[in-house]
Amino acid sequence: MTPERSSDDLSQLLTGMPLLGAVPVGDGATRFSLWAPAARSVQVHLSGDVVNGDAAHDRLVEVPEVGGGYRAVVVDDCGPGQRYRFVLDGHEHADPASRFQPDGVFGPSEVVELARPWGDRDYEPRPLADLVISEVHIGTVTPGGTFASAIDLLDGWAELGITAVEVMPVAQFSGTRNWGYDGVFPFAVQHSYGGPDGFARFVDACHQRGLAVVLDVVYNHLGPEGNVLGAYGPYFTDRYRTPWGEAVNVDGPASDDVRAFWLQNAVQWFASFHVDALRLDAIHGIVDPTAVPFVEELTRAASMLGAGLRRPCALVAESADNNPKVVTARDAGGVGMDAQWNDDFHHALHAVVTGERTGYYADFGRAEDVARAMDQGFVYQGAHSVYRGRRHGAPSGGLDPERFVVFSQNHDQIGNRARGDRLASLVDLDRLRLAAAAVLLAPGIPLLFMGEEYGETAPFPYFVDHQDPELLEAVRRGRIQEIGPLASGDAPLDPGDVATFRSAVLAPGRHGGEPNWMLRELYRRLIDLRRREPALARSRRYQARAEAHGSVITLTRRAAGSAVVVWLNLADEAAGAALPVPPRSGGSVPYEPAWQVLLDSADPAIGGSGSPVPAGGLPGTAVTLAPWAFSAFRVQVPTWPARQGPDGTAQQGPDGTAQQGPAAMGGA
Repeated sequence: MTPERSSDDLSQLLTGMPLLGAVPVGDGATRFSLWAPAARSVQVHLSGDVVNGDAAHDRLVEVPEVGGGYRAVVVDDCGPGQRYRFVLDGHEHADPASRFQPDGVFGPSEVVELARPWGDRDYEPRPLADLVISEVHIGTVTPGGTFASAIDLLDGWAELGITAVEVMPVAQFSGTRNWGYDGVFPFAVQHSYGGPDGFARFVDACHQRGLAVVLDVVYNHLGPEGNVLGAYGPYFTDRYRTPWGEAVNVDGPASDDVRAFWLQNAVQWFASFHVDALRLDAIHGIVDPTAVPFVEELTRAASMLGAGLRRPCALVAESADNNPKVVTARDAGGVGMDAQWNDDFHHALHAVVTGERTGYYADFGRAEDVARAMDQGFVYQGAHSVYRGRRHGAPSGGLDPERFVVFSQNHDQIGNRARGDRLASLVDLDRLRLAAAAVLLAPGIPLLFMGEEYGETAPFPYFVDHQDPELLEAVRRGRIQEIGPLASGDAPLDPGDVATFRSAVLAPGRHGGEPNWMLRELYRRLIDLRRREPALARSRRYQARAEAHGSVITLTRRAAGSAVVVWLNLADEAAGAALPVPPRSGGSVPYEPAWQVLLDSADPAIGGSGSPVPAGGLPGTAVTLAPWAFSAFRVQVPTWPARQGPDGTAQQGPDGTAQQGPAAMGGA
């Protein structure tokens, strides 16, 4: 890691605003800053419980205006550990930019020192495109439910080949049980997980093992219980509604200051907590018709921030719009996000392996859909969607695969089911293994969901810990309505019942049986193949091609001098294929390339029980794939013939490979 710059300095650089909240400034003093444009008087109420570790009297300190609705004051004899609230026109509220809520959302805020010694100076960040990500929920990934207990899992993930941990939201929410998308203090780290110090230690431990950290953040809404932002300023608008409540004001009066609040939040995670990337929840819920939308402003800020920190500050979007502009560069007219989750890939794969056709799965179910997601990104690129009753999406074939995060499971797709069923509870082992191969051998950035690698069957249903009984009842009704199309007759689990939460907690050693360790061995080998084989690593769009012929998908990926062909048979019947003919260099030296098998799902060491494919062979060699089987072969080719462009010139890739047309490698 490079030398640090403070969040305070970077906030001033990117937003022109002082860093909000309580910031220790040395010599036992703290600066308190807030934005409260409508308040006539503001004080900070310093609790007498703790001041620098010593008992003291309550203090009420006036916070003067500094311009533009901002107020700030430096208070002496007030350091980390001091608890406080702001008093706006006689009404007390916790700090909307609180870094720590030790007693939860209804308690006081606490001054914390985010600057700390780090042990990750030798950590070398990987490009986003090279990551293999495991998504985790800190509250359920271990029985302890803390950052400290999750650290115990890091060595196992690293040994498996995982290179990044994506942490579901950690912003302070009501109670101790929540997915994290009901956070109401965006800067504060959940107290029951271990607070800001616990998160910093977790990130440091990840980096010391070479693991990147992706943090899920929620900038489209706040939770319903304990939210204080509305008391301070026009953070929300009634011009729009989201499925989760009031929309964030990013386009109306005073929205510049609202945007600055969220930009400062991004600065904190990158600068103070060293995270490598932020995953933005449901950006389609940020309604913003301005010329420079907030998410585009955020990508600009992240680019500047990365330059200031001298390391990547990546942004990954969740968007339901199938809009290629999200991950198109800003100078090409796009928003400029680095990557986005590809729900179409999940829906296509899930519909085929499970046979489900309810809800949004009504738009999927063919092997061609899976091949299209591998080959072009989105399945729906302007075609009519039966589920939506309208056209959906825009062409994405010009986007490189590294712009898409692909998966067979994630928190949403599991939790959107009435019982929170994982894929391992829905399909047999052969289909489970094929889904793993489809994700990990496809071009794109693969994402796993915690425990997927060994076939975890514990559900991951939606759960909350709200204190208001009426709110809990509203959440129950909302869940019934939201997952109705996917319920398949099952009654949803009660999100407010502690038993629902407990059912999701992963127990150590729960799955130590033979099928589970063999499945984990398959994941390890698949990830290792991505690392060892140049053709399976980071790919440009012209280096990957996927087609479906009947039930068999032929995925061809290539790099300079080599190619890998992957077959996936998505059917209950055996199917045939033939080793393709690689393109010739056109030289005078005779060359007969021979394919060599890299991985075969029939291998008993990874749970296979079918007939093995040939260990290799010349082009044209027949291969029979068992039901739900997959195989991967490799061939070396010294040179690749150039593809001619419209002007008759050869089109060569930046890695020295030629940009092959559809007919290359046996394509149609």
